[in-house]
Amino acid sequence: MVRFSFCGHDLVALPQAALFWPARRALLVADLHFEKASWFAGRGQMLPPYDSIATLADLGALVAATDARELWCLGDSFHDAAGCERLPERARVMLTALTGSLRWVWITGNHDAEMIDHCGGELCVEAEVDGIILRHEADPREPRPELSGHFHPRLSVRLRGRKVRRRCFVATRTKLILPAFGALTGGLDATHPEIVRAVGANAEALVPLDDRLLRFPLAA
Repeated sequence: MVRFSFCGHDLVALPQAALFWPARRALLVADLHFEKASWFAGRGQMLPPYDSIATLADLGALVAATDARELWCLGDSFHDAAGCERLPERARVMLTALTGSLRWVWITGNHDAEMIDHCGGELCVEAEVDGIILRHEADPREPRPELSGHFHPRLSVRLRGRKVRRRCFVATRTKLILPAFGALTGGLDATHPEIVRAVGANAEALVPLDDRLLRFPLAA
């Protein structure tokens, strides 16, 4: 794992689209969108109903690999406020096992702002942890260091004549947007005007590999 400095804290951007905070042994993820497939199915668009299980399997493996003691979900953990009620039994067992094994905090987002059954764990709109604000959507007026999600950033680059798209983090001096972790989530180009509006100019995309962290200035 390759560490980088953010506002005086050493963090690790993981290739699995998560952030690890070694000093707290905390894992941070954004935009899980549990039960997105069942939400679409209820509206006539049938998708394979395994997205929650796949996302939970990946998340459980990452908790084990990092030996995390805290897990912070930065909003839109469920695709809608009633998503937890639709979880299949296997997914519910997986989720409650995770929420019972470490400190788990749900930060609500625009999709799950009114979630009523959070399947274990703590629930809040935003939090301040060791001087860093954790919230779902970046606030362009926020002067304090901030971690957020919401935009599902992806970076597009040309490699040997082919266009390659990868999930990425978007970073400035005081803001860091996490990519979407969920198995059934799309992405927004890291140069999109809405991302620029949220974080300002002079941002860079961070693409973590197993042994290094690639940085791409977005202004270029």
